[in-house]
Amino acid sequence: MILPHSPAFRLMRLHQPAGIWLLLWPCWWSIALASGGKPPLLLLLLFALGAVVMRSAGCIINDITDRDFDRQVERTRTRPLASGEMSLRQASVLLLVLLAMALGIALMLGKTVVLWAVFSLPLVIVYPFMKRFTWWPQLFLGLTFNWGALMGWVAVRGQVELPALLLYAGGIFWTLGYDTIYAHQDKIDDARAGIKSSALRLGAHTKQAVGLFYLLAVLLWALAGWVTGGSMVLFAMLILVELHFSWQLCTVNLDNPASSRRIFVSNIYTGGVIFLAMLLSHL
Repeated sequence: MILPHSPAFRLMRLHQPAGIWLLLWPCWWSIALASGGKPPLLLLLLFALGAVVMRSAGCIINDITDRDFDRQVERTRTRPLASGEMSLRQASVLLLVLLAMALGIALMLGKTVVLWAVFSLPLVIVYPFMKRFTWWPQLFLGLTFNWGALMGWVAVRGQVELPALLLYAGGIFWTLGYDTIYAHQDKIDDARAGIKSSALRLGAHTKQAVGLFYLLAVLLWALAGWVTGGSMVLFAMLILVELHFSWQLCTVNLDNPASSRRIFVSNIYTGGVIFLAMLLSHL
């Protein structure tokens, strides 16, 4: 049994559920829009469970890859692998269990969903290495974290269609925005350790760039709604989302890690508003 506050619990970041929600929302948006605002409850539950399992697995892959870097960053040096609380073997066994659980969930969703889940694995594996080679690891996180938008659509419609691609692309820009803000927490330690990030690349231009990313995300989501014959309710709610993004950029202090963290976490609620917009898309 994995107890709260145990090393395994913390390795899977179950004490920090923001990442689970941010992984889950694109799945639920897609299911809601693909089903005309009437998503099957079982699909929502299976994707929720899948998000918990895959986010936990992703955290373990990330920590295995980055354990040496994590020891050099104040925020991450107490993670179980970086601190030595858990061994590499223990983490690897837990990872295999989680991947087996993920496969079981995917099989319940059908062969086509399994195929698309397999397509996502290279992104899951490659993402942790990107901070060594590119200033844009946040872009690769977006490619990975929003894959559920494609899988959710396939689970309802049996194939990927244009609205799913638009939701996915919008999600990529959304993630690029919020994770750039998140990366400002560690920019001093990252620069010292030689870790690349969009926060370091954009520097003083971060707010302008993130504002553009967020605007592109909203436009792509609106286009997905328009293609599917969405109602004015959907577009009105997306205006609220854009206003929330504007609030983020007006209030965040990128030189204050606590402020960056708070604004990052607020995107949980952003995702919820978008889900509600997709549920009401055909009123």
